[in-house]
Amino acid sequence: MKRCNMLMLLAAFIAATASAALATTEVKIVGDSRVYGVFFTGHNFTGWNDAAWTSNTPTWTGAGTKTEESFEVWERIRVRTDFIANESLRFRLATKVDNTWGNGTYTAGNPDVAVQVYQAFLQFKYPGTDVEITAGLQPMSFPQSALFNDSILFTDFAAALIAKTNLVPDTLDLQVGFARMIDTNRTYDTSTTQGDDELDLYFLTMPITGTGFKATPWGVVGVAGNKTGYYTAYASSFGHASYAEDLLSAGTLLSPTGWRNNQTPYFWVGGAFEVTALDPVKFYADTIYGAGAVNDRKKSQRGGWFIDLGAEYTGFDMVTPQVFGWWSTGEDSSNQNGSERMPHSRPNWGPGGSFLFDDSQVFARNSNMGMNPIGAMGAGASLKDMTFVNKLTHRLTFTYMHGNNSPRAIRALNTAIGSNPYFIMGRDLTWNEQALGVNFDSKYAIYDNLDAMVETGWAHGDFQKSVWGRRLTNKANDNDTWKISFGFSYKY
Repeated sequence: MKRCNMLMLLAAFIAATASAALATTEVKIVGDSRVYGVFFTGHNFTGWNDAAWTSNTPTWTGAGTKTEESFEVWERIRVRTDFIANESLRFRLATKVDNTWGNGTYTAGNPDVAVQVYQAFLQFKYPGTDVEITAGLQPMSFPQSALFNDSILFTDFAAALIAKTNLVPDTLDLQVGFARMIDTNRTYDTSTTQGDDELDLYFLTMPITGTGFKATPWGVVGVAGNKTGYYTAYASSFGHASYAEDLLSAGTLLSPTGWRNNQTPYFWVGGAFEVTALDPVKFYADTIYGAGAVNDRKKSQRGGWFIDLGAEYTGFDMVTPQVFGWWSTGEDSSNQNGSERMPHSRPNWGPGGSFLFDDSQVFARNSNMGMNPIGAMGAGASLKDMTFVNKLTHRLTFTYMHGNNSPRAIRALNTAIGSNPYFIMGRDLTWNEQALGVNFDSKYAIYDNLDAMVETGWAHGDFQKSVWGRRLTNKANDNDTWKISFGFSYKY
């Protein structure tokens, strides 16, 4: 009840502040609300939990110790408030509540409201220029061509300082920035010996727009500390993977564990390309190379490629067909020579809203298989924006995925340290494994700002018993994965 009272006080404070500021500041409030039920059976292809890290030592719990709940009702409420002094200066505060009915926030017998701040930033244009500066907790994403939804490297909210400007009108833009991704111990380290417990990123993008094309070269440099909490900082807001699996090599877990150096550099270079010169046929592509711990022991280094390519036809009124594919480097047979996969974190990549990946599902919680496109290749097709009845649209997507990782590397790590969360069945595929996914999603516009939606998904995987063991693979073979979500999305 105390938290509920605190929420009411916060709302009253914002309202009072807004009223007092009206004379000189425009206050604009927008937001959204989603209420939906999810039936999901076959999480992680088994219906059991994955292995998960429990500390930065690291320690972990094993897979297959918990059984899924097949039905949940989720509700999310988000409110974004902009305090606008003029067209060149504003501040945004955005809060949300996100939980299931009957647990925490929505427990009928003992209400308990947990309010999260997910955006809080100042944005202004430097006087006399077109340079826009944004400082604070803000949306941040690296370039990715439009067909693939969003960045494979990072898409989420981050504490950052970003400046952008137009260098050549309608042709060339520039964006530079700094983001502090993790600061494990904040003001004081845990002993009188200082440790490097931060992960920082510095980045630059240069979108180039011409007649019939857009190209965005970009680069990111990271500085990673060896005392940072990679194992308990999750690289997905839904807990599919931690920073450890996505940034470190498997060799980092082998003796001598950890990095030799206090700080180690990471870097990524890439380009996002969109060609519309043959409109209504449009082409999309991305090429990225990333590497990390490049100055450390060979077994701790990680680096690899990621490439995607897609096309769509926008000449039909009733449907937009899309085809797509991707390829990335995978682990070779040894963990002693480092990792051959591209490091990344918090991806939101996924063509066609594929059920295999955490990407563009509207009903985001408990919505997908959370598979890793890094270390794999695949192809698929999508029928987007199908319209046969007024106000009713559909999307149908088929995706095939094949692993590029050596089975020997995964078996070797499991033999060395036991079953662990670094490689997980159903998330990371060997080159003898594959998965199929289909999703069919529908939206009906009840009003302009209120939609009734249904999202469905099916997935099937083929896995190696010699890598993951009989217990998990037999369970995965018993049943396929199914999901259906139904609910409402209101925007105001």
